Amino acid sequence: MTESGNLFADIPARLTREEITTLLSTPALRLERIVSRGQASPPGFWYDQPQAEWVIVLAGSARLRFADEADDRSLQAGDYVHIAAHRRHRVAWTDPVQATVWLAVHHG
Repeated sequence: MTESGNLFADIPARLTREEITTLLSTPALRLERIVSRGQASPPGFWYDQPQAEWVIVLAGSARLRFADEADDRSLQAGDYVHIAAHRRHRVAWTDPVQATVWLAVHHG
């Protein structure tokens, strides 16, 4: 767990997979910084999490796909979404050129 820092510090220039850093963790809440650069969920893979998640894109861009929606949902810097527990979703795309920095709050 990180006590203090800067969300934009130490962003890797290249990533082979998403980088997830836990910033705060309690029994009821987990706060993560996620950095993506061209990563997406594997074909056919869906997240089905037991807890809800609120996520915001702080930099970069991404597209999320929800199993109950026909189209991808585009996210730019400043866009956020609340994902209910067990709502199946996947990362369809992240910017391959610029790092996409997410802040994710897992709760409930």
